[in-house]
Amino acid sequence: MPLFHTTPFPSPRTEPESAAAQQPPFTNQNPKTQISHALAVRFTGIFPASVVSGITAEFKFLGLEHFDEKEGSHVWVEDPDIAWIDGQVINVKGDEVEVQISDEKTVVANISKVYPKDEDTPDGGVDDMTKLSYLHEPGVLHNLARRYQLNKIYTYSGGILIAINPFQRLPDLYDAHMMEQYKGAPLGKLNPHVFAIADVAFRAMRYEGKSNSILVSGESGAGKTETTKMLMQYLAYLGGRNGAEGRTVEQQVLESNPVLEAFGNAKTVRNNNSSRFGKFVELQFDKHGRISGAAIRTYLLERSRVCQISDPERNYHCFYLLCAAPQEEIEKYKLGHPNTFHYLNQSNCYELVGVSDAHDYLATRKAMDVVGISQNEQDAIFRVVAAILHLGNVTFTKGEDIDSSVLENDVSKFHLQTAAELLMCDPNALEDALLRRVMVTPEEVIKRSLDPDGALVSRDGLAKTIYSRLFDWLVDKINFTIGQDPNSKSLIGVLDIYGFESFKTNSFEQFCINFTNEKLQQHFNQHVFKTEQEEYIKEEIDWSYIEFVDNQDVLDLIEKKPGGIIALLDEACMFPKSTHETFSEKLYQTFKNHKRFIKPKLARTDFTISHYAGEVQYQSDQFLDKNKDYVVAEHQDLLTASQCPFVAALFPPLPEETTKSSNKSSKFSSIGSRFKQQLQQLMETLNSTEPHYIRCVKPNNHFQPTIFENASIMQQLRCGGVLEAIRISCSGYPTHKTFSEFLHRFGLLAPEILEENNDEMVACKKIVDKLGLAGAQIGKTKLFLRSGQMADLDSQRAVKLSGAAKTIQAKFRSHNDLKHFVAVYRASVCIQSIARGVLASRFYNYLKRESASLKIQTNVRGHISRKSYSRLKYSVIVLQSGMRAMAAHNKYKYRKRSKSATVIQAHWRGHMAFSHYKKIRNATIVIQCGWRGMIARRELRKLKMAARETGALQEAKDKLEKRVEDLTLRLKQERRLRADMEEAKCQEITKLKQFVKTLQNMVGETNGPLHEECEGYWTASEEESSITKETPAPFEDTKKIEALTSQVEKLKDLLEFERKRSDDFQRKYVESLESEEAKRQKLEETERRVHQLQESLNRMIYSMSGQFSELKMILCASSNSTSASGFVAKHDMDDDSSASSDTTSTDSDFTFPAPASTPPNFTSCNSGAFQLIVRDLSTPETSGTEKWENDKEGAFDDFF
Repeated sequence: MPLFHTTPFPSPRTEPESAAAQQPPFTNQNPKTQISHALAVRFTGIFPASVVSGITAEFKFLGLEHFDEKEGSHVWVEDPDIAWIDGQVINVKGDEVEVQISDEKTVVANISKVYPKDEDTPDGGVDDMTKLSYLHEPGVLHNLARRYQLNKIYTYSGGILIAINPFQRLPDLYDAHMMEQYKGAPLGKLNPHVFAIADVAFRAMRYEGKSNSILVSGESGAGKTETTKMLMQYLAYLGGRNGAEGRTVEQQVLESNPVLEAFGNAKTVRNNNSSRFGKFVELQFDKHGRISGAAIRTYLLERSRVCQISDPERNYHCFYLLCAAPQEEIEKYKLGHPNTFHYLNQSNCYELVGVSDAHDYLATRKAMDVVGISQNEQDAIFRVVAAILHLGNVTFTKGEDIDSSVLENDVSKFHLQTAAELLMCDPNALEDALLRRVMVTPEEVIKRSLDPDGALVSRDGLAKTIYSRLFDWLVDKINFTIGQDPNSKSLIGVLDIYGFESFKTNSFEQFCINFTNEKLQQHFNQHVFKTEQEEYIKEEIDWSYIEFVDNQDVLDLIEKKPGGIIALLDEACMFPKSTHETFSEKLYQTFKNHKRFIKPKLARTDFTISHYAGEVQYQSDQFLDKNKDYVVAEHQDLLTASQCPFVAALFPPLPEETTKSSNKSSKFSSIGSRFKQQLQQLMETLNSTEPHYIRCVKPNNHFQPTIFENASIMQQLRCGGVLEAIRISCSGYPTHKTFSEFLHRFGLLAPEILEENNDEMVACKKIVDKLGLAGAQIGKTKLFLRSGQMADLDSQRAVKLSGAAKTIQAKFRSHNDLKHFVAVYRASVCIQSIARGVLASRFYNYLKRESASLKIQTNVRGHISRKSYSRLKYSVIVLQSGMRAMAAHNKYKYRKRSKSATVIQAHWRGHMAFSHYKKIRNATIVIQCGWRGMIARRELRKLKMAARETGALQEAKDKLEKRVEDLTLRLKQERRLRADMEEAKCQEITKLKQFVKTLQNMVGETNGPLHEECEGYWTASEEESSITKETPAPFEDTKKIEALTSQVEKLKDLLEFERKRSDDFQRKYVESLESEEAKRQKLEETERRVHQLQESLNRMIYSMSGQFSELKMILCASSNSTSASGFVAKHDMDDDSSASSDTTSTDSDFTFPAPASTPPNFTSCNSGAFQLIVRDLSTPETSGTEKWENDKEGAFDDFF
């Protein structure tokens, strides 16, 4: 059943049944006359004069034309801070009223700006604004504030639901129990709730077969998106399918929200998650009322936000989510911080408080999986998003030719190359598409270059086109996944669209948004106001015409062709030389006489439009740039040829006719015109359904709970048409009752008329005349009552029912009292007899207990005595056993300690002997090392002496030189004789040269003079060779030379051998020194640890000696057994022997008793014994070697 008959008045089937739900707004109120005057004053300036006169005439008809303030009455006065403040009238002087406000201050205000305050309003307010006794702005505001402080965020205003954003979670308000309560409940029976509106729409669709729509409106941040989610959840609860069927349609619709929010929501000045597109969700139902399909229709996506944003707003969420993706994704798409991209750094806001973009990126990915977007498609989607960011960083500068442009720098080339890689297209083709345009003429094809500004427009146009195609693809993909029911005959649509916006700076986006809200307001007027008046005409009643503010003139100003603002804007965009100044001048000339168009003073490009919600001043500086949306054929061809199937699918080939008509040139497409076309499609959809209205209100701009800003809320109520709906509801006939319903409810007020068996219309007329309902109208099928008359009838009905109830109660109470008296009398007699029997029984029990107590005392005292004796006997036995056990335990402990002391002494003495042995062994090893070092030094001296013998070799060389000289002389004489031996001698000389060179290299390293001698010998040999060519030498000289050569070779070998032995001795000596140092350190560490052990053992012996003394005393005092005395004697003997042994152990620093057998004194041993010890200790160190006996060098090597 619908919420109302397309009007703000309750329908006959939805009228609340309870008397409490129909509180009279004007009953028993003195200041009735104040309402007419107050409303007339308040609506002056807001509504036309004809409307104000109509309001005054209507209230004169009700007898409310007088308005007067009296001293002491409570009123509302204007306050610059909180809009309205309550106070009390203390003085009235003509048109001025002196009011004392709550904080004991007084203000003086004009009587036309003072409104009466209803003191009888419940503390929690009323759930329907039409029930207020004083219907004015402060009364409405105060009622909403009271309910908001109690977390009652929903309030009816006739047929409109007002929802105030609580800015906090209220889980109990939306759980399954609450849904069950509102299921099937009549509107008004329960508290106002969004579920009630959804339930009315569902029942109207289910039982009347009508398609319904729910329009959720409000400014950014008012909670429209959350309200839409609640509506979807409740409709899914009413018409959802079983969970066993898999993911249902309604679940898929709800799961698509994160994806659409990521690509269609952005941060604005007033909301961190503002929807920048309109969303109309169609839920399709089958004949059984089950959801069979759904479709998401999107309207009016704010495409200009992709390229232009203002501070402190943000671009669409998806760009920031991608920049916060995991590192591998960022490297894959070559991204960075958002401040490095032109499309994002136009604002200084990159992050949202309390929101993690990295977490939201993963949540969006998960939501894409849920709605059926594959992994490859997801990767392609984010490739396109990254390509748009890189496109924004491509900048241009002037080229060499006139009106041409080129890429500005290498950074632009990099981003262009990256964008081309992500879009999988040719980088040169992408650059050409951005910098040039092709114009086809009948004669030739002309390729025209673009200037830098034109190239930037081309770049931004391409980015906006790609993003809008991507968003449309997402919506189509979601709709395909959800599925639609072609056989569905009825649906429920939920519209979530941005509300009226008025900022300090208003650009083209605010112009389009406010144009949308003007359209929706007209739809609201047509279905709420005009339909009500048509109902009056249909029923043929006498009524005065109810006027309302019609905004058709504003719509004509904006969208009328050919003279509307959008048409003029499109015309200006088509001319290249147009600027925002020329566009503004055109507006000023065209609309200079239009009452809704205002030219601000001292402004050259601004203009003001008087909207239904107030005046908004627009800045036209960027209107032309934001309205341009060129469909460039080069862009289309470039992306159609992309190697990425996803990108190519976003830009399917155009039909051949379209291609021919475009002629390869840019076809202008206006965003404003497309906006208007989509809006017209939306209005056609809404006009085909039965509408219901929810007005969302944002209580404050701080997004904090419990803060209620009056001025902001009043402006939002005025923008939503709430106040206008309340006024019309109360000024007309808000109550419609069929004749049968009226007689059934109020026939008891005139029972005699019902007994006459009259026709229903006649009976209703007689009852109205009898009750004196002035102004009530009788229609064909219904009875129409003025505002407040329904409450009067309910009051009279309640009085009559109350009188009848009192009579019934009196009879019933008298009967109950008599019955109660008889019962009390009989009960008192019975109680008396019982009480006397109880007293006698108690006395008998007393005597019986006294006799029994004597016996009990006797037995108890005997029992106590026996128990005391037994306890004493048991204690004595326990004490004796304990003493005996203690003595035995002490004896055992004594024996155990004695045995432990003996073991400790034995171990300690063994340790002392072993320590002394280790010291002697270590000392022996040290002596061995010293001895072997001495032997090594001796060998070293011998080697040095051998090295000195090389001097003899020098003398031999000198002699050899002299002999060579003699041979030279002899060779000169015998040159002729040795001519035949020349060839053989040359071979020998060659070998001798090689030998001498080898000898030279070896001897030159050890002795420099030897090298010089070899050179001289070489020179002499050359001379000898020259002599031998003439005179051959005797054969014996050759032998001598060979002998000398062999001797030199042996000397060289001996020298090399001695050098090697010297190096080995030196290395082993160093190693022995290092080994001795390490052993010395280990010995010092061992001595330190032994000393510590000695001290700890001394302390232990000292403590044990004290304990032994105590044991002796205890044993001597306790018993004189022979075993104990023997042990003591033995202990004394041990002490004496230990004392005597202390004097003998002079080689140790310990004070603990030394062993009885002292180790041998090595200082007194003979040399043979010492050599034996040395040989035994050094044997393991020289194992594996057998050269010690053979020569000294081998023994020296084995030691190291």
